[in-house]
Amino acid sequence: MTDLLAALLLGIIEGITEFLPISSTGHLLIAERWLGHRSDLFNIAIQAGAILAVVLIYRQRLWQLAMSFLRPGEMAAADAAVYGQAPRDYSYKLAVAFGVTAAGGLLVKAFGWELSAEVAPIAWALVIGGVWMLAAEYFAAKRAGTLGERSAITWTVAILVGIAQIVAGVFPGTSRSAATIFVALLAGTTNRAAATEFAFLVGIPTMFAATGYELVSVMRNGAAMDEDWNALAIAFVASAITAFIAVKWLLRYIQTHRFTAFAVYRLVVGAALLLMVPNAS
Repeated sequence: MTDLLAALLLGIIEGITEFLPISSTGHLLIAERWLGHRSDLFNIAIQAGAILAVVLIYRQRLWQLAMSFLRPGEMAAADAAVYGQAPRDYSYKLAVAFGVTAAGGLLVKAFGWELSAEVAPIAWALVIGGVWMLAAEYFAAKRAGTLGERSAITWTVAILVGIAQIVAGVFPGTSRSAATIFVALLAGTTNRAAATEFAFLVGIPTMFAATGYELVSVMRNGAAMDEDWNALAIAFVASAITAFIAVKWLLRYIQTHRFTAFAVYRLVVGAALLLMVPNAS
């Protein structure tokens, strides 16, 4: 397999898995065993491609939130557009969720934590996450039946989503999107679309910050000088395009379906990997 084809495949894998609740980090760590290990800059680039796709999808929402601070009077009529909440209030909750994640992430870095590349922990995270998703889906449905349709993001939801992002970052295979969406659903935002949108929007500054942090580190140690820029460019474009398609599809899918299929997928893949652990770890 040529290096450019491997880069293309890794970009596609990142784009598909970054925002689906199946763990991009877990899939990439496993894929690199067959497609070759990549530099930190390469991984930063494909993650940036996925972020760009989500920014494009939510560009109108992001503009609305920004304008709520610049022209608050003119935005009053659009207050209900953010799932019944004033755009400025919604923005503050996004900021709180991001702040919790940033503080926790810096603390994790201070302790010298490094991402595990072993197959077994990833496989177990996929399996446990799949079971947790099924249980969370059940309890979230019961909660929705009791509380009714609730789209508002509370301060409790914002804080818990921030914590969920930290947990997902520490344990590869957990999935940031799965952790944040289901925490929101269990904490009282019973509308799947509302919970998913908040999880994706808070992921934008979170992932941009993480990408920027790693990029500065790469530039300081001079690793960028040895990078294959053609492969990186191909992977970046592939990630952006596939992430755009994947997120658009997911947003339509959850309007009429639960997340059960993703939980089953995690269980199947995790179980298959555990059977391969003696040969792949």
